[in-house]
Amino acid sequence: MSVTTAALPLYGHQQAQEEFLHAADSGRLHHAWIIEGPSGIGKARFTIRLASRLLGAEPVAGDPAGASSEDAVMQKILANAHPDLKHVQRETNDKGVLKQDISVEQVRALNNFFTLKPALGGWRIGLLDSLDNMNASSLNAVLKTLEEPPARAMLFLISHSTAPVLPTIRSRCQTLRLKALSDSDTTAVLETMDLEAPASMAELVKGRPGRATDLSGQKVLAAASAAQSLLKSMPSANDAQISQAILSAGEDEQAFSIFAEEVLSWVSAKAEKTPDWASVWFEGQQIVASQRGLHMPPAQAAAKLVSSLQTAFATR
Repeated sequence: MSVTTAALPLYGHQQAQEEFLHAADSGRLHHAWIIEGPSGIGKARFTIRLASRLLGAEPVAGDPAGASSEDAVMQKILANAHPDLKHVQRETNDKGVLKQDISVEQVRALNNFFTLKPALGGWRIGLLDSLDNMNASSLNAVLKTLEEPPARAMLFLISHSTAPVLPTIRSRCQTLRLKALSDSDTTAVLETMDLEAPASMAELVKGRPGRATDLSGQKVLAAASAAQSLLKSMPSANDAQISQAILSAGEDEQAFSIFAEEVLSWVSAKAEKTPDWASVWFEGQQIVASQRGLHMPPAQAAAKLVSSLQTAFATR
């Protein structure tokens, strides 16, 4: 007898899922939820599973939010064709390059989506992926739906924790904090991917298997490893560690991008506990934006990021 499996299996996050489903089953479901945690841990998959449950997908045995690929609702979701689910992500420009931000026009389209009645008589669900990729105008536009939520509307906001969530947004949402995966769950995810060395990759991604595709090149691997080593040694990093970090991050644009992500994620987590580190995060974001917009050499931008960290430790 064959066992039906979920189209989108869940790895980790069982407690967070139970918390949401308990709220849903109790009839006291908040209209907006921040799904928060580091990148690469499956937050989008987790959220889509919750959305499928609200939209009426039938769960498989043993998985209360996991519908099979044969389920009619899940089929529409997987085909990005469900009329009551809108997944908002960064778009590409005319040259096929991913834009830096989710635009205010995209958020206004989402707000308009919520003014319509559910096409299939249930919920209207929006998924903003992610808060980290939104500018000031698009963030302000989100407040319209958060302040005046329509009936039977649900908004999920993904946060990778690389940017502090605005208090005006956080105060209007419930938050589910997801953690990096266990070693066993990380390995299980990596085994489903086409990787040359899943064992060494498991050690590098540190519970964030979704980052494996971004860490495929040797230069990128070296930059990520250098960032992690530098952050562990701060504030007592020696000249050799600092030089190696800048050298690795300066190899090319992708290496710097991974290096900056590691640093900003670390600073953001620190800012959640120590608010005055938020200014360090904003300074880092400005450095990254300058590197992109002004085509600053990656090594120069990496040196600025490291200098910003050193100054922050020296003055706090």
